Amino acid sequence: MQDEFAQQWKRVEDMLTERFGKTPNMEAILFLIGMQELGHLKKKFTKEQKQDLMHIATCTLLSQSGYYELEGHDKDGWPHFREVQAIPKMSMPDQERFLKEHIIAYFDDQEGR
Repeated sequence: MQDEFAQQWKRVEDMLTERFGKTPNMEAILFLIGMQELGHLKKKFTKEQKQDLMHIATCTLLSQSGYYELEGHDKDGWPHFREVQAIPKMSMPDQERFLKEHIIAYFDDQEGR
């Protein structure tokens, strides 16, 4: 089971490395997902906007498991989510794996579109 997870994560890392020329860290992956979900690209984001993009990514990822749901978009097109259920308390390694599992599922879904 651990081996299968490692292979799936490696596949995501390899795909992103091929696309962007280097292996992104977790923050960069969340930023990329947030940009994709926002849908309109611009060259510069403020530090606050970058944090907002990572929040959008996290909410999008966790909406796959019913923790968040999309409420709608504001006048600037930014998505807004509401928490549906609390995320269970986890250790840092468990949190990272939990997020990676959702990232794998996200990219699997994107490939399937």
